[in-house]
Amino acid sequence: MSGVLNQTAMAVTLAVLLGTTPGNSETPDSKKGTPGQTQETIKPVPAKKSQVGKASWYGRLFQHHKTASGEPYEMNDFTAAHRTLPLGSWVKVTNLSNARSVTVRINDRGPVRRNRIIDLSYGAAKTLGLGHDGVAPVRLDVVETPTVAQNMGPQLQEVQ
Repeated sequence: MSGVLNQTAMAVTLAVLLGTTPGNSETPDSKKGTPGQTQETIKPVPAKKSQVGKASWYGRLFQHHKTASGEPYEMNDFTAAHRTLPLGSWVKVTNLSNARSVTVRINDRGPVRRNRIIDLSYGAAKTLGLGHDGVAPVRLDVVETPTVAQNMGPQLQEVQ
């Protein structure tokens, strides 16, 4: 009889040391999921202070070349290259010379020239009216993801 009690005591002690209790084999919610899966939810990029500087554009020479995000560059899409913003971020770019603005998605790294803050796709630059020299003073405002979804939602529904 004492041998059975010793085995039971050892099992309870082992269970306590391992952090479980007898009859409770359920994994806590924080540990559920498949191996390698993260539990964090993706948070939208918070709006930051505006950034002011010079913008330039890139076009046909890079058409269909792979961007930093892995997708091919499409010069007529509204995309841009930025050195530090997360890929997939949305940015409202305002041309300070003529007050035109456009919202672009960051999908590449750059610009190469150190005196510029963003490289726009040809389509975005054309909409902003960057002009013949291809450089203009701009203001960048990060747009939070839910705002983009609200603004783009009705347009996407009309297309379908």
